[in-house]
Amino acid sequence: MSNENPKVNKEPELLADLLERNAQLYPNETALIELNPIHDDAKNLAWKEYELVESGHSAHYRSELTWLEFDAQANRVANMLHGIGVKPGDKVAVLLMNCIDWLPIYFGILKSGALAVPMNFRYTSEEIAYCSELAEVSVLFFAYEFLERVESVREQAEMKGIGRYLYVGINPPAWTTGFEGLAAEFPADRPDTAAEIRPGDDGAIYFSSGTTGMPKAILHSQEALFSAAITEWKHHNQTHEDVFLLIPPLYHTGAKMHWFGSLVAGGRTVLLKGTDPGWVLHTAAAEHASIVWLLVPWARDILDYIETRTGVLRGLELSAWRLMHIGAQPVPPSLINRWKKIFPHHDYDTNYGLSESIGPGCVHLGIENLHKVGAIGKAGYGWETRIVDENGMDVATGQVGELIVKGPGVMRRYYRNPEATSESLRDGWLYTGDMARQDEDGFIYLVDRKKDVIISGGENIYPVQIEDFLHGFGPVKDVAVIGVPDERLGEIAVAIVELKPGQETTEEDLRGYLEGLPRYKRPRRILFDTVPRNATGKIEKPKLRERYGVSELVAKQTT
Repeated sequence: MSNENPKVNKEPELLADLLERNAQLYPNETALIELNPIHDDAKNLAWKEYELVESGHSAHYRSELTWLEFDAQANRVANMLHGIGVKPGDKVAVLLMNCIDWLPIYFGILKSGALAVPMNFRYTSEEIAYCSELAEVSVLFFAYEFLERVESVREQAEMKGIGRYLYVGINPPAWTTGFEGLAAEFPADRPDTAAEIRPGDDGAIYFSSGTTGMPKAILHSQEALFSAAITEWKHHNQTHEDVFLLIPPLYHTGAKMHWFGSLVAGGRTVLLKGTDPGWVLHTAAAEHASIVWLLVPWARDILDYIETRTGVLRGLELSAWRLMHIGAQPVPPSLINRWKKIFPHHDYDTNYGLSESIGPGCVHLGIENLHKVGAIGKAGYGWETRIVDENGMDVATGQVGELIVKGPGVMRRYYRNPEATSESLRDGWLYTGDMARQDEDGFIYLVDRKKDVIISGGENIYPVQIEDFLHGFGPVKDVAVIGVPDERLGEIAVAIVELKPGQETTEEDLRGYLEGLPRYKRPRRILFDTVPRNATGKIEKPKLRERYGVSELVAKQTT
């Protein structure tokens, strides 16, 4: 990557360099827009005055930042952190819903030399306390949505290391400091520490999704964060003219690292608060969005919305939309086939990654490989992949093994967890815990999580394969397959099926459809219920196991 503008002092090496370069190149151009259809939320946000806008879909609140304002606010945050005693290497947590404050705060932390510690906005009070203690957090940014949760645990031992609570919003509680008022006291000049930060320095701590237990803290370097931006830019060719519609949560590596490609290009980004399919379509039209990154449930909701409402796309100018891409979970090919029937001009890509590999990008399909829908793709830009057996030896083409990856975004370690680190990092390779196979053309297909594989009567059953198959049955909206103990077979497969609104079917209908699978793969029990997913779209199978209880399922199983 090269710079032609003489005002840019050096080749970027850090994320903050990219922000500062954009502030120099495009000072008065819009960098971030927040659209907030949830009116009560906007009343409690603080950076800028929100404008009430009437649109063709509904009234919403809108706020904007230029690249110069974005960089200036990040500088104020960094100088403020120094002013309250934060030193390079300290840990500063961010517990916020998506909002226009989020990214300036994040970049301000990075510029200060502290480590940014984004937190899941779905965390319970206990998880907030646990993660704060694990990451050794000394400062916490949070907003009114989390007031009750934070206040209920702030006196606990796990929170004693937090010396300052910075409240993002109006009317800060007495035990907090109002962020906006304090930040305004500090200059918008580049902090002195910014020049001292090196790519090899620690940059951020992210948390694992916690779908199999309490989250683990994942330590990443500044270099890894920057590599995610370059990888994303190389994969999706973002330009300065692109408009990125950002919906997923910013605390997660997925959404933010995909946005990093727009950061490289200096493109405009729209933060949409809410996942209502009508809002997504109307926002994409009104803002001339060209890139939209979705989770599987949202893509399904959009398709259902269009297919059940005659003429809903009439009058919507969506010609700018060039790329729809999905990540965070296996993507049913049937979903993409439906999408392409409605949006045949869209490029499509899927991305695979983990928080341990700084989010998406270590594997990606590529927009030129639509004929391989169902695969997650090949090694991404700057990455290597292998599929290995239990002894770390490469398996034959077509055989199932564990996917391992190596590249510039691999985590340094699980923070304060050497045992888990040694299990996952071996000779520079990250063992993902995902079972996969590779076809004769080198494309990788996810089979399932290693921990979710069901061993029934000596046969390996991969839930994702059954889930993908059931997604092809018209009335099915979502499906999860879990294993439960069985005295004779060891385990049996149980399918939890969620139907589309207004759709009906019977267990007998589903069993007839399942005859398309080998007998040993057919679920022994089918239950109709909602399928819980976390904020990044992953099925929360532990919740399903807890919801029903193993004893209940075993008692009801059919043979």
